[in-house]
Amino acid sequence: MIIDIHVPAWMGQAVCAQTDPEVFFPEKGKSSRQAIRICKGCTVAPECLTHSLKFGERFGVWGGFSERDRRKMRRIA
Repeated sequence: MIIDIHVPAWMGQAVCAQTDPEVFFPEKGKSSRQAIRICKGCTVAPECLTHSLKFGERFGVWGGFSERDRRKMRRIA
């Protein structure tokens, strides 16, 4: 069986690709401020956020927004 996994081009440009992934998936109750700060300087943060909302990413920081932030966005949409 062959599995074709398409990785969007923008992911290779993401600052998080050169950062410890643990920063973007803090343990429950831990701060996500460091990850959010890193995302603010990333040129592909909008694409990342769109991806997370489209595919329902439930964990971690995506596009500069925490899990809680994205839940709120989905409720509003």
